[in-house]
Order: sequence, then structure tokens, then C-alpha cells
Amino acid sequence: MIGYRLLSAIVLSCLLTLTPNAQSDDDAFDGTLRRIHVPILMYHYVSPLPPEADVYRVDLTVEPDVFRAHMQYLRQQGYETISLYDLHAALNTGAALPPRPIILTFDDGHRDHFDYVFPILQEFNYTGTFFVITGRTDANDPAHLNWQQIQTMAEAGMSIEGHTKHHQDLRGRDYAYLVYEIIGSIESIAAHTGQSAAMFAYPAGRYDDDVLRVMNSSQILRAVTTQYGAYHTTDNAMEVSRIRIHGNVGVPGLAQVLDASR
Repeated sequence: MIGYRLLSAIVLSCLLTLTPNAQSDDDAFDGTLRRIHVPILMYHYVSPLPPEADVYRVDLTVEPDVFRAHMQYLRQQGYETISLYDLHAALNTGAALPPRPIILTFDDGHRDHFDYVFPILQEFNYTGTFFVITGRTDANDPAHLNWQQIQTMAEAGMSIEGHTKHHQDLRGRDYAYLVYEIIGSIESIAAHTGQSAAMFAYPAGRYDDDVLRVMNSSQILRAVTTQYGAYHTTDNAMEVSRIRIHGNVGVPGLAQVLDASR
């Protein structure tokens, strides 16, 4: 476990780079509040189900063939993937989106995101947003993406975004810890990919007012939750809703979920 003094020094370094909600001139808020319907699907594991899987792993796992069928359905229905940056620009400036936009998100940076998700997305000319736990990548955890895989995905047009360094509950933490976990993950991604990361996912969807204060003082533009919903507003940047895809959701279930989000 990192010592508190070293942690504080790292935090201090991070604070020097913070800018309040940094964004380009092109997507700076134009003064008009907007509400837009865009489904943001939330996946976790996309892999064959291991034989020892418990009830939680079963619920969080979509089989690769089912995931491919999901993408085939989306393509047939005319959905086009966009990024959270595209959604942010649309909400802030009225930037145009395709007729049927959708955002595909993948939490935790599991190795199967490279083995299964990445090639299937490329097969359908889709992009995704991958929220990675950078401490597990730094530790070369074989169950998680490594930096070379992450860089390959980023260079192919995937969005690599922060999900903290260690995936711990952020509630009830002090300021130094929050900056280290939140901003530290964002800075690690930028350092390894050469691309800025300004989107974030709360571990297990948990956060409190102290977390929101750090988020609102940072360069992060939007943060996603596990709260259900598909309508997004200009002024709800740090509490963006998503639609969880459970392991038992086939194509008919996906169609139902998308219809119900309206």
C-alpha cells in the first residue's frame, strides 16, 4: 500500500495540472440547456462463462456470440456509435449527432475486452468507451488489459477513460485519496496512450458530495453512473445515467431495453 506522505506528494503533483472542466473552445457551453436521448449501454465481462462462475459473474457476463448478435442487431436497426465527447458537444453546443446514436461502454478493463470486444466492434465498424482500472494494468494483472493492448485500442479509435487506480469505494474518503484515485487514473491513461482522457466511471457507481466536488474541480468533462436512464442534460455532467446489460439479455431483451428507454 502506498505511504500517505508519498500519496500526498503525488496528489500535489496532480493538483498542479488541474484545470476546472477543461474543454476545447469548440465544445464550450453556449448557454443553452439541452436534453438529449442517447442510450449508453454498460457491459462488464464479454467472454465464455467460466465453470466456477458465481451468481455475480453470471449476471455480469455476456457470451461473445451474444455480444456479436447485439452488435448485429444495432447495425441492422441503424444505430451509430458515438463517444461521450460527441454527446458532451451535442449537449453543450448543439453539435449534430447521427439519427440513431448509441454509446457502448465497458467497465473494469478486463482482458476479454481486447480478446473479444475489440475485434467484434471493429467487425461492425463501431467504437466503444473502455473504463480501465489503471492500478491493475500497472501491476500487469493478467486478468486485465495491459498498456500495449490499451494503446492498440486507443490508436484504433476506442476511448480509454478513467475508472480509478484501484476500484475502491470513493465514499467517505479524504481529498488527497480522491485526487490520487480519480485524477491519477486519468493522468496514467494520458501518459501511456498520448491521448487526453476526460471521462470517468465511478467504481460500482458509488460517490458522494466530496467526490463530486473533486470531479467538478478537475479536467473531467462527464462521469457515468450505474443509474438507469437514457436522457442526458447539459447540467448533469457528473451524474450521467446508463443502461446495464445483464448476462441473460439476448437480442429480444436488448430490443426491449432500447424501446423502454424512450
